[in-house]
Amino acid sequence: MSSEGSNRRYAWGWTVAAVVAVSGAVMWQGQNRAGARQSAAPDTSTPKGPHVVASSPIEAGRYIVKVGGCNDCHTPGFAMTNGQVPESEWLVGEKMGFRGPWGTTYASNLRLFVRDLSENDFVLIVRNRNTRPPMPWPSLHAMSDQDLRSLYAYLKSLETKGERAPDYVPPTEEPVTPYLSWQPIFPKSARPADGK
Repeated sequence: MSSEGSNRRYAWGWTVAAVVAVSGAVMWQGQNRAGARQSAAPDTSTPKGPHVVASSPIEAGRYIVKVGGCNDCHTPGFAMTNGQVPESEWLVGEKMGFRGPWGTTYASNLRLFVRDLSENDFVLIVRNRNTRPPMPWPSLHAMSDQDLRSLYAYLKSLETKGERAPDYVPPTEEPVTPYLSWQPIFPKSARPADGK
C-alpha cells in the first residue's frame, strides 16, 4: 500500500472522527437544552414548600378544615358547642352575620361554592380573592397549591346541601339577620389618644 493511500485513509479516519465528535456534541447540547427547558417548566409532581401529607387529598383537606378553623365560621353552632357538630353538617354556611366597619358579612356555604367549580378555578379564585373580614384571606393565599387542591377535594367529597348565605350588607344599612358585632369598645380609661 502506498503512503499516499495510507495518508488518505488516515485523513478520512480523522474526518469521520471529527464529524462524529461534532455530531455528538451537537446532539448532547440539544438534549441538554431540552432538559433545561423541561426543568424550567413547573414541576407539578413535587409540591414546592410546606404542605399536608396524608393518605389522600380528601384526608389532607379534612385536616386543613379542622386545623384551619374553617368550621368556626362556616358551620352553624360549631364554635358554641366546642366542635360537637357532626361532619355531615360541616361547612353549610352561616346566617349569623359578622358586623364591623366594613359592613356585615356572612360565612358562605362552601359546599355550594365549589359545586360548579373545577379544581383549577377553585385554586385561582382562592389565590386572587380579597373580600371583607373576618375571612382570613392572607392565610389562604399562603397555602400551597397542593393544600388548596386537597381542600377542594374534601369540599367536593361532601354532599351538596344547605342554602346560600345571606348577601353582604353595607355599613350604612342595618342587617335583618342576627349578627356579631366586631366593633371595638374601649372603656374610658383605655381609649386611644384620638378619644374615639
